[in-house]
Amino acid sequence: MANDSRLAAWEFFGSELKRRRENAGMTQVELGSRVFVSGGYIGQFEQAIRKPQLDVAQRIDEVLQTDGFFERTWRQLINDKRYADYFAAVVELERLATKICEFAPTVVPGLLQTAAYAQAVTLAANPFVTDEYVEEKVTARLERADILKDATRPEYWAILHENVLRTPVGGLEAMAEQLEHIAQLMRERTGWVTVIPYAAGAHASIGGMLQLMEFDDAPPVAYTETAFSGTLLDDPAVVKRAQRAYDLLRGTALSPSASLALIESAVEDYRRCASTT
Repeated sequence: MANDSRLAAWEFFGSELKRRRENAGMTQVELGSRVFVSGGYIGQFEQAIRKPQLDVAQRIDEVLQTDGFFERTWRQLINDKRYADYFAAVVELERLATKICEFAPTVVPGLLQTAAYAQAVTLAANPFVTDEYVEEKVTARLERADILKDATRPEYWAILHENVLRTPVGGLEAMAEQLEHIAQLMRERTGWVTVIPYAAGAHASIGGMLQLMEFDDAPPVAYTETAFSGTLLDDPAVVKRAQRAYDLLRGTALSPSASLALIESAVEDYRRCASTT
């Protein structure tokens, strides 16, 4: 129900954008050129298919002279308490991205997690919370993954360190299910997933996770995260360094076929162990 109300709120944002644009006598293409996006994107904002970034909402206010209306509305809608403050903007950017590249050194990326895995990760970090809290967090994480099911889904790349495969989060059966889910996405060519094996030793992002996102009408961004905070990076020089690190990680990872074989082998290991316990 909460998700329905958020959609309705974004639909209101879009209808207001259309109304005020038309009152200003501007076409979608004309407004788009003034705020540095395509006319098609303006149409998608108006239909609540896509959500604008904050700087676009601010430029819309400037062009349409709406006294900060769209910025204020954007800030209210983006304030999704299911996510940490530092991560809410990342979730919205994922929905806009045309390409997402992730490196996961220890934990399955949120976009690939199953419900059982997400529940185990949530409980491990929050052992004293209510069932409602856990359900809310798990539901939010699974909703993020809906972008990979959409017909206009982004090009998705993920590099996993072998640590991710070998840590039995949620137990043996849950881990087998999680890795089988990843393997199935690989077989269906929903995403391009490779693995950096233990034998590779040091690698270009040994300090932690990394996410890169690209967009049609905006410059790329990078995101890094520690246990208690995250940083969204948009400085072109820093993003370029992050892209180079990801290129190096690609060179260190196994081939897609070897990665799939390793993941499938890990699934068999977990299931064999589960059957003997």
